[in-house]
Order: sequence, then structure tokens, then C-alpha cells
Amino acid sequence: MRRVRLSRVPGLAALVLVAACGWGGAAEGETGRMPGAPTGITAAAGSAASVHVMWNALTAGPGIRGYEVYRGTTKVGEVTGSEHMVDITRLRPSTVYVFTVRARDTDGRLGPPSREVRATTPAAVAADGSPPTRPLGPEGRAVGSRAVQLSWAASIDDRTVSSYDIYQGTTKIHSAGGAQTATVVTGLRPGTRYVFSVRARDAADNLSPASAPVRLTTPGTDDGRDTAPTGFRATTHRADGAYYIDLSWLPPRTEGVITEYRIQLDGAPATSLVWGGTPPRGRATYSFYVGREAGEGHRVRIRARLPDGTWGGFSAERKVTTGAGS
Repeated sequence: MRRVRLSRVPGLAALVLVAACGWGGAAEGETGRMPGAPTGITAAAGSAASVHVMWNALTAGPGIRGYEVYRGTTKVGEVTGSEHMVDITRLRPSTVYVFTVRARDTDGRLGPPSREVRATTPAAVAADGSPPTRPLGPEGRAVGSRAVQLSWAASIDDRTVSSYDIYQGTTKIHSAGGAQTATVVTGLRPGTRYVFSVRARDAADNLSPASAPVRLTTPGTDDGRDTAPTGFRATTHRADGAYYIDLSWLPPRTEGVITEYRIQLDGAPATSLVWGGTPPRGRATYSFYVGREAGEGHRVRIRARLPDGTWGGFSAERKVTTGAGS
């Protein structure tokens, strides 16, 4: 197993645990066939100069590294496999645009395009510095174990509301047209707590204040087994008079890329780590300092922050002893 210290790994940052944060790495892709065409693609104008494009995640076939969005034959957007939406900006007012989406797998193969969708940007407006009013009375309910329905009262703008942005925590995850006051958010986990809010956007891209939060828990149970890292291994080594625990694991199979993990040592949070840039394909490795004394026993396990913003299940726990076999 490759042994490295955090300080020598470019793009990798480890934070001594205080608050929770986490990322995940790309799981090993399946080989043999290209990714399919994304389905469920929609496009809606967000303002006079932007269009919001969304699609369904590809869950069958090879692992997905990312999605590419095309306006006609020109690539205008690219996101990681954990993202299924993008805002295309710098567009012209009162113009019809045609978009398609293609998936690229972890082996670099580009799949066929989705069906075409069209969106028309609204007319340009004169200088407008007034945002819409805050959406009031937000409500929500679970629709099965993996989706929720949200609703709110329409916002008021001095011209018109072009769209509504849906946030999960502080992350925008969905968009609805300006004439809508309800939407369904999918791709969630059973038995998980979520916090949603809504913001209105006008044609000049002014954003309203966020609505009151909507707190929901999806029904069902999730024991974490399907979201835990697998093949987890732990050993120790000695360097410069100190001992380090060396970890390796396979990321959980998810709809997208994982970039953050949390390590638990002896039953307590120890370290969070985040990959900068492209996470490793397949097996990931990480080493961290545990002290200078030999013969100390430790228990260690790891979990990932999933693409939906929640923490997955813990890996199997491993026991190590400093100095044993070093």
C-alpha cells in the first residue's frame, strides 16, 4: 500500500475535526459499454440572460465522472457526476435556445446526447435593482422515501418573477419556473433529515431573501450499508520517530463523485479530509499522525459525505497497534 503524509499530497487537505464536513471519491467504473443518454432533461429560463438545465442521474451501467451540456453543437457547461443541473449564463434576451446533455464515464468515454429541450429567455428589462419578495408559507411533505414535495406562496416583483431556486441547506439543488409555486425534489435517502428553503429570482437576476426553512424527514430506514466505504484496510508505519495510521478504501457506489470523508478514531471524530481537484479513481489512501508511543491500540473507521449532502454509513471498524509489524 502506498504510504503518504498529508503534507506531501498535492490537493489534499485534512482538517482536525471540529465540525462535520465531507466529500467522496469516484468509485471504480464498470467497463464494457458506454454510458447511456441522460433522461428527464428540462430547461427553463432563469432570467433574461440565463437558462437552468436539469436531468436525471444515470444509475445503470458504468460509473459516471461528469455531464456535459450543449447548446446546439457547442459545449456550454460541465459538471461532476454528483450534479444533475447547471445554470447556463451570458445568453441573449428574447431568444430560443436548444440544449442537450451527455454523460462521460470514469474511463473518459462520452455517451450519446439526451433528447433536445428548448427554452426561451424573457425580454430584457431596464435597470432593476429590486429583488422579489421573500417566498412565504413554505410547506413540504415526503413523497415516498426518496422524494419530497415543496410548495410556497408566490413572490411579488416590480416586474415579474422568472424562477424559484430551491436550496438544501446552503446548496442550490433545483429550480422551478416563475409561474410555479410547488415542485418535487428527488434523489433523496430514506430515513434522512433535510432542510429546504426557496428564493425567488427576477429577469434581472435579483434574488429574494430565503424563505423560512422547511424541515422534513424521509420515511423508511437506511442502515448505511449501501452508502459505506468498502474494502477498508488499516495498518501503521513509523517515520521520523512518530507513528502513522495508513488507511485505504473503495468509495461507496453513488450517483456522483464523493470528495469528503470523516475519520473516526477510538469511537470519536478525529479528522475530516477533502480532496481538491479530481478524486482518485478506485481505491483511495490516506495517512495521519497518531503519536510517538509504540504498542498503543486504536480502532478506526471512515464515512463519506454523499452527493445529496448527507453522511453515509461507516465502514467496517479496523483495529491497529502502533509498532506492530512496522
